[in-house]
Amino acid sequence: MTTVKIRRAILSVSDKTGLIDFAKALSRHGVELLSTGGTAKALADAGLTVKEVGAHTGFPEMMDGRVKTLHPTIHGGILARRTVADHVAAMETHRIAPIDLVVVNLYPFEATVAKGADYDDCVENIDIGGPAMIRSAAKNHESVVVVVEAAQYADLVTAMDTTGGATDLDLRKRYAAAAYARTAAYDSAISGWFAGQLNQEFPPRVSLAGSLKQALRYGENPHQAAAFYVDGTNRPGIATARQIQGKELSYNNLNDTDAAFEAVAELDTPACVIVKHANPCGVALGATPHAAYLKALACDPVSAFGGIVAFNRTLDAASAAEIAKIFVEVIVAPDADAKALEILAAKKNLRLLLTGGLPDPAAKGMTIKTLSGGFLAQSRDSGRIAKADLKVVTKRAPTAAELDDLLFAFRVAKHVKSNAIVYVKDGATVGVGAGQMSRVDSSRIAAWKAAEAAKAAGEAQSRCVGSVVASDAFFPFADGLLAAADAGATAVIQPGGSMRDNEVIAAADEKNLAMVFTGMRHFRH
Repeated sequence: MTTVKIRRAILSVSDKTGLIDFAKALSRHGVELLSTGGTAKALADAGLTVKEVGAHTGFPEMMDGRVKTLHPTIHGGILARRTVADHVAAMETHRIAPIDLVVVNLYPFEATVAKGADYDDCVENIDIGGPAMIRSAAKNHESVVVVVEAAQYADLVTAMDTTGGATDLDLRKRYAAAAYARTAAYDSAISGWFAGQLNQEFPPRVSLAGSLKQALRYGENPHQAAAFYVDGTNRPGIATARQIQGKELSYNNLNDTDAAFEAVAELDTPACVIVKHANPCGVALGATPHAAYLKALACDPVSAFGGIVAFNRTLDAASAAEIAKIFVEVIVAPDADAKALEILAAKKNLRLLLTGGLPDPAAKGMTIKTLSGGFLAQSRDSGRIAKADLKVVTKRAPTAAELDDLLFAFRVAKHVKSNAIVYVKDGATVGVGAGQMSRVDSSRIAAWKAAEAAKAAGEAQSRCVGSVVASDAFFPFADGLLAAADAGATAVIQPGGSMRDNEVIAAADEKNLAMVFTGMRHFRH
């Protein structure tokens, strides 16, 4: 059947946004309205003629509303194939009226969980009749149209106005696909919640669901298609951000901005992180966001050009004015003051994102990486090292100032692609080596960048002199540590655990370095 006129509809919705206007449009086309509970009351209160499901089926709602639409008169009316004689005969025999439109949005299970409801309340918000009707209607899209979101109302009314109250097969197929996607996401949320209740971090089956937030122009490269989906967890960050100004965000913008914001959220005092190609090229603490930005920029001003700037405090006017002096792709912060917004408004192409909060770096969560034929899942790297966790392994212990910088450097290294080497001095990175196949190469590259930045600034010596250095994983040989010592580092933080730890410790002692082991590594591939 290509075109089907809608003569009878069943409406049962939790979210009543736009419901009355939609139902009025249906009535204008002569559609008989069937409904349940609160939806029926809302329609009747609006002056619409509506028939309660119980009156239609001859069977009352029962069990606190758990049983109302689970009835052959309802599902027969939805599932019957109008082009199959036996189906039509069965409808006539059992006095089943066809239902041409099913309008259902589900009990708010996800919202109930998000607000921290107790176990019983969450279970009561698992919809049964709604998904059953949705799936029935979607299966029989040959004859029935199914609507699962208020956002679809206007589109359907337009189609009906154009066709005299009917729908075509293409529309019904599109709506059926959307319906199955919705019930799949709903079931995914429920199964994920149950896994959490049972403390199953990795259950035997796992399903992933997301809602399209943005169709992107392309992916990492122009020949790749891409889109941005949100998972509904509302973790503060890119998914929750409001774009205040600027061009459309690209795939790479989103990826890099997420990396920057997750890194800056790791830091407890006012901080700034500048990211280029998903790696921090400057990270600093400061008494103010402005002070932190200047220190972060000084680490590698060349790489900062065209980068992402992230703050963990409200963006102020002084920071905005300073950033406006160079070209950056994105600024992201929890909020911005009025003067900062005014200053940045002049930079029309600059994207400004305000997230409304910071993600909790210690929160549990899962990260996914696709493989050929499957995917890898792991818990988010929420590990953090405190002073009490450190083990001094050299003859010289770090000074209090070195210790503060060591902990900061190790926290930054967590967000740098492995093999990661990070030099820090006075609460700011001075050299970052990322993503090299050899740890000693990362150490040398980071030291070289520190020396180049100092030279460009007219400074007499490399910024590595008097710095501390962090390694995201153990030094397999002493060469990477020696490269750091030669660059001028005075203290080292690393996980330890190499079969050559004693050799590395001896090399540190020979250079009079202080070194601490964390017992925790932070690979980031």
